[in-house]
Amino acid sequence: MSSTQKITPFLWFDKEAGQAVEFYLSIFKNSKIISRNDVSDTPSGDVQIYKIELMGQPFSLMNAGPLFKFNEAISFVIECENQEEVDYYWNSLTAQGGKPGQCGWLKDPFGVSWQVVPQGLGELIVNDKTDQVFQAMLKMSKIIIADLEKIKA
Repeated sequence: MSSTQKITPFLWFDKEAGQAVEFYLSIFKNSKIISRNDVSDTPSGDVQIYKIELMGQPFSLMNAGPLFKFNEAISFVIECENQEEVDYYWNSLTAQGGKPGQCGWLKDPFGVSWQVVPQGLGELIVNDKTDQVFQAMLKMSKIIIADLEKIKA
């Protein structure tokens, strides 16, 4: 893990952290497990804490019981270079029970919210036809870059 990284997302799972680690490592290239620690006799019972790195971004995941649930108030954004990359992350994260949302948002099988968007989305939206492009994007689930570019042209 990079010693310059000062902020690390920390995700609380009921008991699926290990499954989530394997799921994320299978999707994000150049990713790895840094450590796994088991802590027993805590107020929420036995706890497992995983430290992982997904494409250079550190994450901590913890199994600590059903006290908290994920919601859309927090999400992770994946900026994609092209439609092929949008399709890859969208299809991978919605596989195995993930749920598509609107405007590039989705929930993975564990309930974690992600936004899968093309790089330069702002440039696609902000132009002479901003309202038309934005309205088209609002109707999309997975973002289709070519459809937005057609409207912009």
